[in-house]
Amino acid sequence: MHDPMSSRLIAEALNHLRGELHPAILNHSVRVHLIASHLGAESLDADDQLALAVASLFHDSGTAEIYNGDLRFEVEGANAAVRFLHASGYERLATTVWQAIALHTSPGIAEHMQPVIRYTRLGVLEDFGHGIVEVPDRSELDMALAKYDRLDIEEVLGRAVVSQALRNPAKAPTASWPGQLLAAHVADPDRPGINPAF
Repeated sequence: MHDPMSSRLIAEALNHLRGELHPAILNHSVRVHLIASHLGAESLDADDQLALAVASLFHDSGTAEIYNGDLRFEVEGANAAVRFLHASGYERLATTVWQAIALHTSPGIAEHMQPVIRYTRLGVLEDFGHGIVEVPDRSELDMALAKYDRLDIEEVLGRAVVSQALRNPAKAPTASWPGQLLAAHVADPDRPGINPAF
């Protein structure tokens, strides 16, 4: 099996993100990368494999304080990934990576787009226990995933998105996933644990 962590670009992305993301979000992003790369291993060319890796690793980077701008966290993360690609000399991957990250919370859309966008979305769904496709050679993948603890990712990510939206509600449009998380929090702000809209 090809080692999905072996690329120089992936190492640079991890080094960059390790200093910015909450450990739970970083581990989740690596797991999404491992799942998505596993699903796409037989069908993606070298450039698409790199694009998928960067999209997976950066897909929640918009939750980092350094990337907390005025736009939805998905778009801020997509913009961060594009800046990273330009700085690394991989501008040719920018459009695909941007789309994959910006659409990763869009059910019924991302699943039907080109493979990098689709596999990014499928990786996210699978890591949260909502997989919609059969994962081949599951035992090998599970061994790789076990190296990256979940660290209460559902709680951590939900809180990160809501925290940004409370400071700037424009980041959470009503019909969006951030908007649903914000509405659930506002309805019961003292509720412990995982946001019910997660």
